[in-house]
Amino acid sequence: MKLNQATDYAFRMVLYLSTLPAETKITGATLAEKQHIPERFLLKIMRSLTAAHIMKSYRGVEGGFALERDPAEISLFDVIEAVEGEIELQRCLHDMDSCTRECGGMCSIYSAFSSIQADLAKRLKSINFADLAKQELAFHKPNKH
Repeated sequence: MKLNQATDYAFRMVLYLSTLPAETKITGATLAEKQHIPERFLLKIMRSLTAAHIMKSYRGVEGGFALERDPAEISLFDVIEAVEGEIELQRCLHDMDSCTRECGGMCSIYSAFSSIQADLAKRLKSINFADLAKQELAFHKPNKH
């Protein structure tokens, strides 16, 4: 499984906003500059995050973007699903009719990947952006000499 570039950018966007005080609104241009993301691509990703109720957008002169939910309520899983769609390690896990073996999910490969996918989803859901933001701030804490 390989996450696409849009998902990496989405992680950065949510993480950055998670490090700021609650309800902080930031323009797309500023967020793009701070996170080194092409602005046009950022706006496309933001639509997915807004549709998933991770981000909210404000129009007009005072417009911008902010987190819609508390960072503790946003997981890595949420962001991946918003940008990539449903996590699917093996095609037959989502659509048993796609199996050319026609075994209806009754095979060792299906069983193995079903378990792995469930474990992966559980782990991704357990990692939230409040915890990631704390780590991020610790990584970039100014040195005091």
